Amino acid sequence: MRERKYVTMLDPFQHKYGARVGGLMFIPALTGEVLWTSAILAALGATVSVILNFPVSISIIISACITITYSLFGGLYSVAYTDLVQLICMFFGLWLIIPFSMTHKAVSPLKVDPDWLGEWDMKYTGRWLDYAFLLMFGGIPWQAYFQRVLSSRTPRVAQVLSFSAVFGCLIMSVPAAIIGAIASKTDWNMTEIPDPDQPKENPSLVLPLVVQYLTPSVVSFIGLGAVSAAVMSSADSSILSSSSMFVRNIYKLLFRPKATEFELVWCMRVTMIVIGALATTISLTVQSVYSLFTLCGDFVYVVLFPQLVCVIHVPKVNTYGALTGYVVAFALRLAGGDTTLKIPALIKYPGYDYEENVQYFPYRSFTMVIAFITILVVSIVCDMLFRYGVLKPEWDFFQCVVNLPPPNDKHEMSENLNGKAKSNGETNGGSAFVETEYAPGKLSTSEKARV
Repeated sequence: MRERKYVTMLDPFQHKYGARVGGLMFIPALTGEVLWTSAILAALGATVSVILNFPVSISIIISACITITYSLFGGLYSVAYTDLVQLICMFFGLWLIIPFSMTHKAVSPLKVDPDWLGEWDMKYTGRWLDYAFLLMFGGIPWQAYFQRVLSSRTPRVAQVLSFSAVFGCLIMSVPAAIIGAIASKTDWNMTEIPDPDQPKENPSLVLPLVVQYLTPSVVSFIGLGAVSAAVMSSADSSILSSSSMFVRNIYKLLFRPKATEFELVWCMRVTMIVIGALATTISLTVQSVYSLFTLCGDFVYVVLFPQLVCVIHVPKVNTYGALTGYVVAFALRLAGGDTTLKIPALIKYPGYDYEENVQYFPYRSFTMVIAFITILVVSIVCDMLFRYGVLKPEWDFFQCVVNLPPPNDKHEMSENLNGKAKSNGETNGGSAFVETEYAPGKLSTSEKARV
């Protein structure tokens, strides 16, 4: 994708399938970004409410306003530089908490506790595997990630950035794991916490509780800054990425192909405010951070992941297969039900718990595989039907197999997507959707016609 000089994650879809069909991929992408922003804002609100005794709603609103403000005026440059500072603050802030909390009188010496291992219950195997694959593959098709690698100086830098991030994630998870171990070895009756059972009843509050009751006030303040930095670095990236996709792939390509740079900048700023307000509203109404966290990657994994793999790595796919797979994935996922959205299960897979209304079958991964197979099969079948004359060329209404568009229409999409870069280096937010020129590489017959 970097070699072809794509700007957003949706560019390859619209380059291959056309603006309208490719634009459908914006729906699951936007859903994931908004829910992810809501989840981390809710987490920050819970942290601030414990440490500073602020109402959760006020904490969430203030955090959202700060994040939107500096993303609004700084664009991708401000997000990149603030992320670097926030990452440093988060890393050192969390490590600073550990020695002070470990030496608290209520904390026993750390050692491996057999209770940490838990038990493997075969009843939950399918569900655990489902979430494991969701976290691994559902974490790929995110514009917040692609806006980093696609803005890299070279494809080689993009590769190094991606693989080095793996080790960065492992290193950054170490202090969080240690803080969790400290909380498990703490006799909360020896602290000033009003309810000693709160850490067990609300595991999501373990970090702020450790910061509040096991560290001095100064360290507690620094720890709060570390958590706030972590949240804001994710929130600003998510807001900017979803806004850039809307402005470039929806507003410009579908509604205003001849929009000026000035118009696009202001459209992006308005979109940031709308998306930020939407995420803030969701975080204020949904109580469970974990539910938001899993739900945000749900539709991205089920709908978007198989589509992204096919459009990049499978040359034979076409618009008919992509559209059919899109509909099948959405239908099967919604038919599986969802407790967070209060959607009843229409399809009860093997192992369904009728008392708790829970699916123990890995139905998300099953839906993803079915969607992937559907895209391949429908694409190949439609290609053969048209090329062998079973279906008339005029029935190719998506103009992607034999009924290719006329010369004037062939270049319209390419002109909108492949315009020369007009960035002047200003940090006005336009850098997130600046136009670049694609390098086609190896394309299918339909792609060559469009180019």
